[in-house]
Amino acid sequence: MSARHPALPIPLPDRWLMTDERMGDDLWRSLEALPRGAGVVFRHFGTALPARRMLFARILRLARRKGLLLIRAGSERMAGEMGVHGPGRMPAGGIRTWPAHSRREAVAGARAGANLIFVSPIFPTRTHPGTPSLGPVRAALTTNRLGLPRIALGGMNASHGRRLARLGFHGWAAIDAWQQPNRRDQKRKAVPI
Repeated sequence: MSARHPALPIPLPDRWLMTDERMGDDLWRSLEALPRGAGVVFRHFGTALPARRMLFARILRLARRKGLLLIRAGSERMAGEMGVHGPGRMPAGGIRTWPAHSRREAVAGARAGANLIFVSPIFPTRTHPGTPSLGPVRAALTTNRLGLPRIALGGMNASHGRRLARLGFHGWAAIDAWQQPNRRDQKRKAVPI
């Protein structure tokens, strides 16, 4: 890797959970469902900062116990964070992941020193109803030749993850795939990734 993308002391997770307020108590079941070494992108943008910090600290304890990589999205730093999703100050020794819905955004992530690109939406998703999806091949072409591992996001599950691995994706991320089956059937309101 180049100096802009230094080698990391930890392996990059190939499975990720994206959190937000819509998860409610399913957040804890989803975190428990993650395999050891998975990653968590903590979003919860709609939560007031003091409550957000307390929730992050609680998730951090669970992440340490389970061997999960916990990074935060948003501009407010969190004690114990292991990286950042998107722009913002990174903790020393942390990683930077980057959301990319287009080639332009993927290139911006590479220029910002991202270690990992989240490409979305690959498939139709309840998070962004009606938003056109990239599809597997277009998603792969959008981010090829950047020299960065790519994580597929949007309508993802383990089966789709295996399919996208054949197109060079490092792994996949989801909300619904980690939740209880009865929760997946409920309609979800859009929240920005």
